[in-house]
Amino acid sequence: MERDNQFVGQSQSILDAVERASRAAALSRPVLVIGERGTGKELIAERLHRLSDRWGEPLVVMNCAALPETLIEAELFGHEAGAFTGATKVREGRFEEADGGTLFLDELGTLSMAAQERLLRAVEYGEVTRIGSSRPKRVDVRIVAATNEDLPSMAEQGKFRADLLDRLSFEVITLPPLRAREGDVLVLADFFGRRMAAELRWEEWPGFSDSVMDQLEGHDWPGNVRELRNVIERAVYRWDMWDIPIGEVVFDPFDSPWAPKPSHVAQAAAPAAAPAPTAKKPAFDYSAVTDLRLAVDGHEKAIVEAALDRNRWNQRKTAEALGVTYDQLRHCMKKHEITAS
Repeated sequence: MERDNQFVGQSQSILDAVERASRAAALSRPVLVIGERGTGKELIAERLHRLSDRWGEPLVVMNCAALPETLIEAELFGHEAGAFTGATKVREGRFEEADGGTLFLDELGTLSMAAQERLLRAVEYGEVTRIGSSRPKRVDVRIVAATNEDLPSMAEQGKFRADLLDRLSFEVITLPPLRAREGDVLVLADFFGRRMAAELRWEEWPGFSDSVMDQLEGHDWPGNVRELRNVIERAVYRWDMWDIPIGEVVFDPFDSPWAPKPSHVAQAAAPAAAPAPTAKKPAFDYSAVTDLRLAVDGHEKAIVEAALDRNRWNQRKTAEALGVTYDQLRHCMKKHEITAS
């Protein structure tokens, strides 16, 4: 977890998420943090810990996806000497290390069902038992868990324990993707740019050219804030003229005419994409229209929402696709009360 990171932004969606985390921090209850990769789930976990009564105790981090399934339980709950091959001495698990503090379980959705069962007991009774021991040990741990998976759907499919999900979801904080944070791209770009310029000991911060700012706002940012940070820091580091606004930005560092081509083996292993079924849309019943203005408004709202979905809620791309200006699209969204869900 990067301790020098902080939440930067002015959009209502991110401010609401941070405020919810701040309110939940005071309670020693489990919190689930949901969000795409790079949205700042680990920062929410750190905020929950630092603003709680446990701030002076350990904040222990465990990435559940970083360990093989055979080692996850030993890592979480510890083991006695001789409990399994290679266990030459007693080892405390993450729960014991976090006693009195907070345990942050990242990539929760990757836990095996066996580990979920033992985690449920630890959450429910406040007890953990090391592998190879028959004596449980009481621990006082606040759990914060994060995932980019749809845990309720996984629970319905039997891939995640529904009772564990119930225990961990006292509060659920869902972080918005960067593409839904209106106005935050340029705010974050300026923040990361200034910080990188200071690291490079530039005499001044020149900012970005208009063309670069348009490119930044038009990008989809599938990697969210983490991707934005890399793009900005790379652009600043490659720009040698600190007195001229940065005029070049590279979104894909792997893009090169000399990049290796995919191997024939990988291409052969890739399954052929099935053609997407074409849904037949019902014809509109014009004879049922009794209020022309209401019908026109309904069509306009549906068209704009469909275009926003196609463009992943990137408003500048949506405006361009619909042949209207950015301000006209914003006016239309306000008129029909269209917001990113």
